[in-house]
Amino acid sequence: MAISTVVKHLHDGSITLSDGTGSPVTLVVPFSTGDLSTDGEQETQNAVNAYETRGVLHTVRHGAKSYISGSFSFMVPEYTNSSIGVAIDFLKQQNAYSGNNSTLVPAEVYAVDIILTTEGTDLGDGKDHTTTLTDCVCTIARAEGEPNTASISFTCYGTMTDT
Repeated sequence: MAISTVVKHLHDGSITLSDGTGSPVTLVVPFSTGDLSTDGEQETQNAVNAYETRGVLHTVRHGAKSYISGSFSFMVPEYTNSSIGVAIDFLKQQNAYSGNNSTLVPAEVYAVDIILTTEGTDLGDGKDHTTTLTDCVCTIARAEGEPNTASISFTCYGTMTDT
């Protein structure tokens, strides 16, 4: 199969949140702005330590595990709702999502999987593309404006996989 010749952009993607139940509870984030970004991805996901003495580099070794971080944002139609799926509720494990389970097991910290799906087949690719970040712990920032927005920052304590 030939490499795709269509550059992907914000109109091609969607973000899905997924919890850790046996049949995962999912939510496609409504009104996402197409700005998901990650930082810290590398070959082994371990810190790189340089060992030197008196200004002479002796060796470079892998050290402790390092973690991918990232963020995305969306326009806010509703901050919370007791019965309808709202992204902030999903990330705070409340209201309609109070029964959600963490993807980190066992853990006292609530984590979710974040899946970015990028359209490919409609653009001539052999398949759609997915990036899955597992065991993400999220924080939420809100901003009032035209429109009101929420920004989600996360640390991925699991893996990042592209398919």
